[in-house]
Parts: sequence; structure tokens; C-alpha cells
Amino acid sequence: MVELRGPTMGTTWTVTIAGIHDRADSARAEQVILRTLADVDRTLSAWNTRSELSALNDDRQGDWLRISEPLYTVLDAALDVSRRTSGAFDVTVAPLVAVWGFGAYATTNVALPSEAQIQDARTLVGPGMLELRASPREARKHAPGVRLDLDGIAPGYAVDRISRELAALGFDNHIVEIGGEVRCRGRAPGERPWRVAVERPQAGARIAQIIVALDGLGISSSGDYRDYRLVDGKRISHTIDPRNGRPVEHELASVSVVHESVMMADAYATALMVLGPAAGYDLAERLELPALFIEHADNGFAMRATPLFERLQIRDRTLQRGAHY
Repeated sequence: MVELRGPTMGTTWTVTIAGIHDRADSARAEQVILRTLADVDRTLSAWNTRSELSALNDDRQGDWLRISEPLYTVLDAALDVSRRTSGAFDVTVAPLVAVWGFGAYATTNVALPSEAQIQDARTLVGPGMLELRASPREARKHAPGVRLDLDGIAPGYAVDRISRELAALGFDNHIVEIGGEVRCRGRAPGERPWRVAVERPQAGARIAQIIVALDGLGISSSGDYRDYRLVDGKRISHTIDPRNGRPVEHELASVSVVHESVMMADAYATALMVLGPAAGYDLAERLELPALFIEHADNGFAMRATPLFERLQIRDRTLQRGAHY
């Protein structure tokens, strides 16, 4: 078993492959991983000022712009999740993310935004602010100041692409992870399913809350325990509700979603985190999503999993050892 790793998109990537027997295979795998990550950065990263996404964000004309297949795929999926979640997931949220001091376009590092700033940003946010058409593949913004934030879906897309590229090379047994978004394919050494730990949402610690077994599936987690700001003693979550323009304030600490597509799991985890423990759980059940909700509680944390998620959980402690985080 070989483990490869490196930096990407402001976070890190790790790929574990079973069945690699020599350095040439390892080098081939690493080459395709790095090539795919570079392409995703050139296409989908708002942190790269020369990316295709940055060009779309900077457009002031409002014309139809031809876009690549990867960008179209991600935007089309984002609009689909937005419809299914009644706007709880919305990639046009970037102006709101920025006024609260997060993301590639952050406008402040200290003060809380004024009500006027929040309302101004809200005029640029909403599913109706972005339009796509499939043939030819084009996108159009409905106001010059509209900007897109793909941080809640692009890492999952990158994971899916790397997994497909590795499988095309014959590396069928692997785990791909970028910033906590994970996809498992095939089997681990010993012909066991890959085991993935869902972390307890506790800053400064890496403790497994539960372990799941995955094959041909991905898992994505969204939480409030790593990315936040403290302003005048007040904790400001990086998860912004695009429907009201404000950081979430409910008791939900993290949500994990399992899906065949990590891109979709990524987007749905963000949406459920926005919706909160009650509305989020109800939506996960309606959409038949395997999902785990971990809430803050007086004695630590309380868990609630959908029945589909519970089927994936490993309860035998002898099988939990060696789980990947």
C-alpha cells in the first residue's frame, strides 16, 4: 500500500493506493493526480486569479460566456442542489461570504459587517443570479457584482476526477481525500472494505466519532469547528446561510453525507449544515441521503443518523482499527 500526499486549494490531498508494486507505478499515479489538481485549480479556483472561475467572476458585461466542461459540470450540479434544497446551497453566496470575512474575496478581517453591507451583498445572491445553457456550454451572470464560491463543491469534484483517473490507469483499490472530502474504491489490503472515520467535531483533536465502510462511495463533512472567526468574543461560523445572509447559529456541529458522487456529497453536506439539525435531517430523509448529524450537547455531542447512514456504520471494534481519517 502506497500513500501519496501534497498541498492543493489551500488544503492538502492524500491518496492511498493498494496494489502498487514498484516506483514506476507510484510515479504514474502521482503524475495523474498532480495533473488533475492543476487542471482543477486553473478551472474552478477563486483563489487563483487567472482561473476560468475568476474570469467569470470578474466579468462585468453580463454576456453569455463560453465555459469548459468541468466548470459547466460543477455549476450545473450546484444549481440542481440549490433547487433541491430550496436555496440552502447557493454558489452565488460569495459576496456574503466576503462581507463576513471569509473566502477568496474577504473584505474584512476584524469588524462585523453592517446591516447595509449585508443587505447590499444579498442583492447579488440567489439562484436566479446565474444562468446556464448546455449547447453550447455557456454561463451568464445577471448582475456585474455576482461572484461564485465553489469551495463547497469543487473539492468533491476534484476527488471524483482523481478517482476516475486512477481507475483508468488500473489502480482500482484506492482512497482519495482532499480537505476531508473522501472517495473509496475497491478494497483495502486483506480484501476488507475501506474504513473511514468521521471525526468528532472538536477543535484541536482527531478522535473518531464513528467508522463507516465504503466501496464505490464518497463521504463529505461540513462543520463549524475548524473554520470560524472570533470577533469581540463572538464566534462567527464560516457557513453562511444564503437565504438570510448570516452565519448559521444553530446547535449543529457537523454533518456528514455519503453519496456515489463526492461532488454531490460535498454540496449536500453544506446545505444540511445551513438547514440545521431538524430541517436538515428531514430533507436528508426526503432525498434518501445517508447522513450523520452531530449536535452540540450539554455533555459533549449528540448524534443522529439517517437509517441509510446507519447501514454503513461499523460497530465491531476489531474492524475499526486502521480507519482512515
